Amino acid sequence: MELPKLRIGDLVAEVPIVQGGMAVKVSTAPLAAAVANEGGIGLIAGSGLTVEEIKKEIRRARELSTGIIGVNIMVAINEFKELVNASISEGIDLIVAGAGFSRDLFSLGKEGDVEIVPIVSSVKLAKISERLGASAIVVEGKEAGGHLGTDQPMKSLIEKIVDEVEIPVIAAGGIMDGQDIAEVLEMGADGVQMGSRFVASEECEVEDEFKELYMNATPEDGVVIDSPVGLPGRALRNEFLNKVEDDELDTSCDYLCLKKCSRRFCIMESLIKAQSGDMDQGLVFAGEKAYQLNEILPVKQIFENLIEEAKEYLGGNTKDD
Repeated sequence: MELPKLRIGDLVAEVPIVQGGMAVKVSTAPLAAAVANEGGIGLIAGSGLTVEEIKKEIRRARELSTGIIGVNIMVAINEFKELVNASISEGIDLIVAGAGFSRDLFSLGKEGDVEIVPIVSSVKLAKISERLGASAIVVEGKEAGGHLGTDQPMKSLIEKIVDEVEIPVIAAGGIMDGQDIAEVLEMGADGVQMGSRFVASEECEVEDEFKELYMNATPEDGVVIDSPVGLPGRALRNEFLNKVEDDELDTSCDYLCLKKCSRRFCIMESLIKAQSGDMDQGLVFAGEKAYQLNEILPVKQIFENLIEEAKEYLGGNTKDD
């Protein structure tokens, strides 16, 4: 049995896999392009980039791939609209937006002829997104890495939402292998979004220390913290998280990147430090099942494995949660 194609507006992905847009500078052009080259949808993480930086990343991805390239931009950041407009001006294929909800985004997408895909975690927002003109929605459960909009499991949300909207539904949160993909497709999802699986890829441009935290993680290392963004955030335990829990961090901040910020710590600085490999001062977001990863592979091999596994299980017995 072949995997279905993922259709988002006028875009058609040969493989129904979207690579999550992970900031800051975790999902960059080489990773997005490699995913697009395999028939999936590659996302560049726009949050934390300047307007010129996001334009540069999009151009870099276009040089590496003729496939489908999108951006993921957090609604919560101050430069949200500027980054959206910059992406549209560069001819991006789609814009995925989470950590908040922006009604203005839909009109910007329509004017720029760009597909808009909000991240939602409720039936209400799914319906509102469809009514406002979303081309698809990412339905994200509590198992996801990064900022969370719900405490509900992904599968329970998929069950509630797939029959309530007609636009494509992309399942996100806790999807690590082909069997996970097969299960949500059988539930009625049109595709999946995967973040953590692609951190453990050769094309992901984070330092080795970042990837090693994933490789060495245990189930107990997954921690949900109160992010300065105002949402829970799922991360991996390291020395930085120990300091967060002990309130031992400097609360000063030079970035002023968020519309609203608790100033508990500087999230922008901590994410930049993590990408550069500084585990003493860096926040490493990761999905609930990141501990299952045990090898770093090329994106091409990851796709081959996922597709083979999904085909094997599609239509067969499902595993226990």
